[in-house]
Amino acid sequence: MKPELFFMLASLLFSIGIVGIVSRRNLFIVYMSIELMLSAISLLLATFSKVLGSADGAVIALLMIAVIAAEAALFLAIIVHLYRRSRTVDSDEYQGLSQEANNA
Repeated sequence: MKPELFFMLASLLFSIGIVGIVSRRNLFIVYMSIELMLSAISLLLATFSKVLGSADGAVIALLMIAVIAAEAALFLAIIVHLYRRSRTVDSDEYQGLSQEANNA
């Protein structure tokens, strides 16, 4: 397959992730948008690796997948904790967290 198709797919995935972060307030949607953007970057690195004939991009993409998995576990734990605390996953409800920390 042509590498241009992979570049276009990575651009499309990254753009969808940007739109999801900007337009949504649900923390799960924001989290999935971030994951989509990171996956687009991994796809782009693997495609560059294939085009250039070097394994560097593939190795970095593999390491990125490991980092994404660790980030997923931490982010989901934070979301569960915040939901148990305030019974909502709306990001607008958490604007006061920084103000509470400053007042303490």
